[in-house]
Amino acid sequence: MAERRQSVRQKSFLRGCVYFNKRRGALDCLIRDFSEHGARIIFSETVSVPDLVDLYIPHKEQTVRARVQWRCGDEIGLAFPDALRAADGTADGELALRVARLESEITALRKLVKKLRAEIASGEDVDVA
Repeated sequence: MAERRQSVRQKSFLRGCVYFNKRRGALDCLIRDFSEHGARIIFSETVSVPDLVDLYIPHKEQTVRARVQWRCGDEIGLAFPDALRAADGTADGELALRVARLESEITALRKLVKKLRAEIASGEDVDVA
């Protein structure tokens, strides 16, 4: 079978998050292959996502607009079009990256609050810096 990709994908084992429906939906994934033109991602189970998504890569602090190219069970192949605009008509890029960073920070803060509440409920000494 002939290679149809524009660039060679590098094997990876990165954690990722797929956002869709104007960031109202989110699913964690594992990024197995990655290049500047696309990626292969794996979910823990077969999922249904729309054809246009945002892939957030925490390790690289990067959000990429992507189009689903193929689906096979719990795997999805994504393409990163160069000049793709957000589905709601706004420009993709810096704003999406800022939103993704803030969402990641909110998640971390929620975990910290939950941990602190559990410590308070158990009667432990809580030292907040």
